[in-house]
Amino acid sequence: MSTYEKSAAAGSRTRKYSWRVVDIVVAALIAVAGGVIFWAWSQGANLVSAPINAIYPPLTGLYAGGWMIPAVLGMLIIRKPGAALFCETVAATGELIMGSQYGMTVLVSGILQGLGAELVFAAVRYRKFNLPVALLAGAGAGLFCGLNDSFAPWGWNIAYEPVDKLVYIICTAISGAIIAGALSWLATRGLARTGALSSFASRKAASEPVFS
Repeated sequence: MSTYEKSAAAGSRTRKYSWRVVDIVVAALIAVAGGVIFWAWSQGANLVSAPINAIYPPLTGLYAGGWMIPAVLGMLIIRKPGAALFCETVAATGELIMGSQYGMTVLVSGILQGLGAELVFAAVRYRKFNLPVALLAGAGAGLFCGLNDSFAPWGWNIAYEPVDKLVYIICTAISGAIIAGALSWLATRGLARTGALSSFASRKAASEPVFS
């Protein structure tokens, strides 16, 4: 490949990964909607946690996936570096503004969960957005969520025994994979069928291979 061809290829990749105004606007909309989902999900946590705690507290991690949807959904739609981290962080900020019962820690959680998903997409160089990658991204967000809750000074289950922490982390990863990963992947394909994603690389999501 000549120097000119290499330069052209590099320029093409830069344009592909550069954020446009429409990317920023839609990512912000996803994040704002995610903030509302976060707030509602947090209210539901109060109802769900009581019966689960009566059975085995670490199983509450199975409910966590709803807090990770913006990270995976944002990336599957926008397909630009930083989309997962941006959407999750802004969504967490939205929940904080609306009055989160978790206080400032919700913002830290949002950043870490977004980072967990972002790292998975970065590992495949932002080139694959199939079901396995979406599941892994959701699991990555869930893993970071579980680690944050279990080991950070502000973690709500920091007093758990090591085995209970492990079970909780596994549960958050599973929840992230299924709720944030699989559901976001299905939602992206559904939106693509309506033509709503015509301005994005994800416009053909409905016809993309599931596993390759």
